[in-house]
Amino acid sequence: MAAIKQLSNGVKVVMEEIPYVRSISFGIWVNNGSVNEPKELNGVSHYIEHMMFKGTKNRSAREIAEAMDEVGGQINAYTTKEYTCYHTRTLDKHFDIALDVLSDMFLNSRFDDEDIKKERNVITEEIYMYDDAPEELVHDLMQAEVWKNDSIGMPILGTEETISSLNSQKIKEYFGNHYRNDNTVISVVGYFKEDEMLSKLEKAFGGWKTEKKEYSIKTPIEYTRCIKAVPKDTEQVHVCLAFPSVERDHPQKYAYSVFNTIFGGGMSSVLFQKVREDNGLTYSIYSYLSAYKDCGLFMIYAAMNPNQTKRVLELIHEEIEEIKKNGISKDIIEKAKTQVLSSYIISGESTVNRMTSNGGSMLIRNRIISQEEIIEGVESITEEDIKNITDTVFDYSKLSVTAAGNTNGINFEEMTNNIFI
Repeated sequence: MAAIKQLSNGVKVVMEEIPYVRSISFGIWVNNGSVNEPKELNGVSHYIEHMMFKGTKNRSAREIAEAMDEVGGQINAYTTKEYTCYHTRTLDKHFDIALDVLSDMFLNSRFDDEDIKKERNVITEEIYMYDDAPEELVHDLMQAEVWKNDSIGMPILGTEETISSLNSQKIKEYFGNHYRNDNTVISVVGYFKEDEMLSKLEKAFGGWKTEKKEYSIKTPIEYTRCIKAVPKDTEQVHVCLAFPSVERDHPQKYAYSVFNTIFGGGMSSVLFQKVREDNGLTYSIYSYLSAYKDCGLFMIYAAMNPNQTKRVLELIHEEIEEIKKNGISKDIIEKAKTQVLSSYIISGESTVNRMTSNGGSMLIRNRIISQEEIIEGVESITEEDIKNITDTVFDYSKLSVTAAGNTNGINFEEMTNNIFI
């Protein structure tokens, strides 16, 4: 059972003792991502994540890396549209080193102009890397297009133009405004004693004081239907189909998880069996729910030889129509519920996954969703719940399509309008 505490400066702490492991996973979560950025500073949150590893008042970038490598520990970070996470994993006897290194990075990073200039090239190469990978690009292109009027649609990495304008002053100012006591959560899972851990965290972070910030009320996010193709010099064409869907904490979230498992979430799913196994038209095809605080998309992805695009889309349409017409049997729904719960419970046996689940949930929901609540939510799903999804989500008037790769000679507008009617 996770314990929720608070440091003297207001930082929330989630601790979960697991006495039968010998490692500790430790994460610092900040409620800041690309969605918080003004357009002219797009990419600054991800830039800050990089700069945390470039040296502090006490350590060089090399010393940060060596301190963790010497004890066989892991240290990493990632930025999403809605939050940033810095995390470590070490043996319990090496936790003090991880705490010292990560707290030093978090509280004492230099954000030196010379380091910022060097890292700009690294991030530019990262932007190029994603741009050269159509299987990655096609998903980002979808979100950029359907949410083009909102910051949720902006790329996490930023653009060459926006990151070229960032300097030490802008980064420090943004960091000071968005890294604060009231929007930071610390999550620790593994082999430790709760009282001792809280004391260590208080010593490391209790002196960090920031001013609370009042948030402005966000306007509703507008979905804009799109059909867009980006040509790339590749053999395959990568295609995403998207329908507007539910936000992260919508009451239907468990039903969507079960439905996605049936429709395109694995090797036994409808799409995989029909398009790949029965017809051999793709190597990769799947569906997933991309859900955020205020919006969501139900996505279908497939990669194929360009001359097979039309047939793949026809088969996807056929399967959608089959489900809409005849529904999904109770037996299949029950099997999918077992898959969802098994995957969830098995993933929870990892200290990293437990730390991630606890920290993320506390940050974005201000509470921990218990295992019992999730199990109950999934087990309660009925045939009617699944039917409600299929009746509402597959609205072809709102279907968006993005493609990247060998798109030559394919008129996606015409093809989409002729098939999905």
